[in-house]
Amino acid sequence: MKYVIAFAVSLAAMFILMPSFIEYLKKLSFRQSVSEYALEDDQKKAGTPIMGGILFILVPVIVTVIVSPSVLTDIRTMTVLLAYIGYGLIGFADDYLIAVKKNNDGLSAAQKFGMQVVLAVVFFLLYRTYGTSEIAVPFTGKSISLGWLYFILVLFMFAGSSNAVNLTDGMDGLAAGCSILAVLPFMYYAFQQGLSNLALFAAALIAALLGYLYFNKKPARVFMGDTGALALGEVLAAFAMVEKKELALIMIGGIFVIETVCVIIQQVAVRVFHRRVFSYTPIHYAFRLKGIDEVRIVRGFWAAEAVMALIGFWIGLH
Repeated sequence: MKYVIAFAVSLAAMFILMPSFIEYLKKLSFRQSVSEYALEDDQKKAGTPIMGGILFILVPVIVTVIVSPSVLTDIRTMTVLLAYIGYGLIGFADDYLIAVKKNNDGLSAAQKFGMQVVLAVVFFLLYRTYGTSEIAVPFTGKSISLGWLYFILVLFMFAGSSNAVNLTDGMDGLAAGCSILAVLPFMYYAFQQGLSNLALFAAALIAALLGYLYFNKKPARVFMGDTGALALGEVLAAFAMVEKKELALIMIGGIFVIETVCVIIQQVAVRVFHRRVFSYTPIHYAFRLKGIDEVRIVRGFWAAEAVMALIGFWIGLH
């Protein structure tokens, strides 16, 4: 019953609070700036409020604590919650600078990565008070101890996953829909492992994202900004770390991985060979250049993510 309550309250809270929150963001002039190099259709999105991610960070966290106060003494769930909030704060700092400066610069790449590394260290040390440096190898029934290399893996997971969702957040509803599909397997794993508070948070998070998606679907009335994107990417990595599904994360977050790999390939090709591999990156924009409608692209990416999340879920079970 707790899961139903958490889901329902979280969803209702988003529908009740978001309209007023959007108006509040408009009053503060926290609006999207669009690069002069952006695609023509995206120029129309200038002025849309950003930082919508604030609400889908706060609502599921608060709902989880209210519905199940024991979460405050559950170190596994608190690791995930605190990391979720922590990376959201990094995104908030970036969004705030963008909103104040009225440009798309925000934090420098070095500043953002430095903050991500510091938080990764903090949460890794918290995790090591109860977790191990082993990773399960799917289909073998065996685990491998990585020792200190496990921290490198955690750093890569946290920074890579948070930035991957950020890259994917380029079309109305794209990142939110894919994130919902990616969280679902981790909610089941939490149930399976008896991590009831963590499963409850996952349910509340999915509900909050569904509520956000209603306002973010085309034409979007609000964007999550870096506040939401960095937090969502991190929470997937945190789920994988706590539930020991590190390798399954690669497939569960498949769309985010593909988006990131395409950007890396493009940057290397341009810098080394002075030519492009893709017509545009992040890769979802390449489909726009082919004349495909944004809604069709988003739904296609959702479908692809659903398939990859299902495959990743299966891998995680073995």
